[in-house]
Amino acid sequence: MIELRIGISSGFVVGVVGGIVGGVLLSAKLQDSPKRTFSNFASSVVSTSKKNERGALVGLSEEKGTEEKVQSCEGERAAERDAFWFEENLTSVFGVKMALKRIMFDARSMFQRVQVVETEQFGKTLVMDGQTQSAEADEYVYHESLVHPALLLHPNPKSVYIGGGGEFATAREVLRHKSVERCVMVDIDKVGCDICREQLPEWNDGAYEDKRFHVEYTDAKAWLEDHDEKFDVIIMDICDPIEAGPGYKLYTEEFYNFCKTRLNKNGVVVTQSGPGAVYNAKEECFTVIHNTLSAAFNCVIPYAADVPSFGCNWGFNMAIINDKTIEGAQAGAEVRSKILNKSVQEIDQEIAERINGNLKFLDGLSFRGIIGIPKSIRESCQTEDRVMTIDNPVFMYSG
Repeated sequence: MIELRIGISSGFVVGVVGGIVGGVLLSAKLQDSPKRTFSNFASSVVSTSKKNERGALVGLSEEKGTEEKVQSCEGERAAERDAFWFEENLTSVFGVKMALKRIMFDARSMFQRVQVVETEQFGKTLVMDGQTQSAEADEYVYHESLVHPALLLHPNPKSVYIGGGGEFATAREVLRHKSVERCVMVDIDKVGCDICREQLPEWNDGAYEDKRFHVEYTDAKAWLEDHDEKFDVIIMDICDPIEAGPGYKLYTEEFYNFCKTRLNKNGVVVTQSGPGAVYNAKEECFTVIHNTLSAAFNCVIPYAADVPSFGCNWGFNMAIINDKTIEGAQAGAEVRSKILNKSVQEIDQEIAERINGNLKFLDGLSFRGIIGIPKSIRESCQTEDRVMTIDNPVFMYSG
């Protein structure tokens, strides 16, 4: 859940300006479709910079002695108690809290509530139905981790399918690959995607205008079922499997078996897999998604990256179709061993040869880091016996 805690003091002025203006303007632009309805109740918060205030107070106290230093600290603490806070629960007993600078946008599409907020720690942040989706300070960690390991595992990826991906940042990373000729993105929420283009233009960084890029706004599963097109890589950048949403069907054994029919030879499928930290990988869906993919593919690689704005390490699972004549677990073990034993130098060379521009997070050494998940999580993946199906779903915490 997301809460805004407000303490009333003379140090803060609350203005209902920026969010309303943003919501109204974008809502007006999207009135051409009868489905594009909003409930605009946005607000903007104007506050002083805690960082600058802290620096000034500490500098003053050093000059005027111990007594004034104590008074300064007490004044600062009082001001912070009166600040606006963004809170998000990760479990029923654990959450994160950040100082909130302002609410930039707050509206509701047909499918979800979409907010763009700005926090002191992570900058602009996309929030959907109370869940952080990506933040300015570290979105590149998530998107590079989701995209590049899968595309680098394919010898020559030319066609890529993205399920979800509304910020267009996943497409941005896909289109950095020199070999890619066609990238299809299918997201059900056009209004949510339009909000991201309007409010977070740096996330897509020109991907929307790339001639290789094609986007459609419909159900990602239905689109694959209705089209015979096959892809070298399928990337599932979709919302978490929560009880209130329809997205859980895209994490099921039935869907993963169907994906195999939409993959070319040597095809790879990768999916974001929710929290992947020591304290919640098994309690959430990470190990279940790994085991469900393993029911459909004989080679599945779990990995996780540190995405601080999410409050914990974030998990991913990628599965590979291999063309070896040896079937079953032996073939999967051979492919898995080859991937896990790739050298830092090999990966750095592939990145330099195959990807345009400089990556901010992923290189050979960090790849070794993200696939080196803790022993306890590896053991949980091996012992997990749950398989997610349409009739027997497993849901993440969504408090």
